[in-house]
Amino acid sequence: MSGDHLAHPAEVAEQVLRAAHRPCIAVVEEAHEADVRFANNTVTTDGVRADRRVTAILAEQPAAPGEPGRAGIARRSGRVDVDALLAEAGAAIGQADDAAALVEGDADTYFGEDAAVTGLDRLSSVVRSLAGAFSRADGSGTVLSGFAEHGVTTTYLASSTGLRRRYVQPTGALQLVGRKDGASAWAGVGSADFLDVELEALEETVRRGLGWSARHIEVAPGRHEVVLPPSAVADLMIFLASAAGGRESEEGRTVFSKPGGGTRIGESLTPLSFDLWSDPAEPGLECAPFLATSVSTADVSVFDNGLPLQRTNWLRAGSLERLLYHRAGAERSHATPTAPVDNLSLALSGAAGTLEDVIATTERGLLLTCLWYIREVDPKTLLLTGLTRDGVYVVENGKVVGATNNFRFNESPVDVLARVTQATSSSRTFGRETGSWMNRTAMPALRVPDWNMSTVSQAV
Repeated sequence: MSGDHLAHPAEVAEQVLRAAHRPCIAVVEEAHEADVRFANNTVTTDGVRADRRVTAILAEQPAAPGEPGRAGIARRSGRVDVDALLAEAGAAIGQADDAAALVEGDADTYFGEDAAVTGLDRLSSVVRSLAGAFSRADGSGTVLSGFAEHGVTTTYLASSTGLRRRYVQPTGALQLVGRKDGASAWAGVGSADFLDVELEALEETVRRGLGWSARHIEVAPGRHEVVLPPSAVADLMIFLASAAGGRESEEGRTVFSKPGGGTRIGESLTPLSFDLWSDPAEPGLECAPFLATSVSTADVSVFDNGLPLQRTNWLRAGSLERLLYHRAGAERSHATPTAPVDNLSLALSGAAGTLEDVIATTERGLLLTCLWYIREVDPKTLLLTGLTRDGVYVVENGKVVGATNNFRFNESPVDVLARVTQATSSSRTFGRETGSWMNRTAMPALRVPDWNMSTVSQAV
């Protein structure tokens, strides 16, 4: 845990560097969280938590050209014994094929400022609105549940090169579920500060879904035209972006692998001019403008800590433009170093309108609420399986005429993009499945033919 009795997080980072006596990176994350949870039309719990995570990374450059570097990483929470942390990192030192020169740079003038905090007051507007929502739910025989949460993480990154970076990342979400007569409906939203969140808007979305569920229409499994709201699109695109590993693609293990060897960079994946990108400066979706990582993977390296981040186009005008590479991997593959950015946006050039506009132009199809329990089946095609949840609605002649059962689906987000027949303008959204680890997304609603509903699901 964290508190006034702990050393200042910037000073902890400096202590790690002073005690290391060798090339080192220190990452200190100070996290504060507040949440309110409710069920059965009443608030059930609320609370505030704080945590500190300290990572020490000992980095050794290659002893000679062509030889691997070495790294040792240790991470602890709360009050940290710096000497013990460094001893643990030293004991963990091993070969690192991602080794590169540590990122150099200057010091942020605000590096020594205190960590940001949050509290239940940040959620006060939601709490005030809950009383009216519960009263209306009681009057209509509806049961509401859900939660509001807000967190702020202040990251301090310090390197023996003199680099000092600090960033404050606020993250919030509100989710609401309504249940009535065996039916359920969901609405959710992400927000940095809750100033743009209105519980009443989510309540109206849930109320509308429950109203549509008053009439049940049997629909058999099979291939159906579907209307995907932005939330469901976010879930699919996050899985797509997560599969964009350069090394695995070169090894023939992903949907972005070229038959016969290499990657599909430069290849058109969809006939429509979709752009998929991440940008730390994206208005409303701002996130850290530098890499801060406590672990190395096939595509992300602790040696790259502090690397400046900028707009990265994963797809440009429907073609694959970038894959993830750390600097060492990019040098080996003669590729562009590309680090992950903590937001994701999808847009179709020239697209306009809203979800309601897509419904109005759909002759017959299924309107989905959200996707759930999504799992990868085949990485080479990025085939996913999952469930629909909290409302599947039947659309006929541009109107929602009732609700049907839930389904298990089998689809690849790459194939989905290639089949889109209508898209709207993009807006901030919150993926039901993936919002807990990728909160900042902006997506359009999409109309997609031949969506594979493989079986009926008993999920509600």
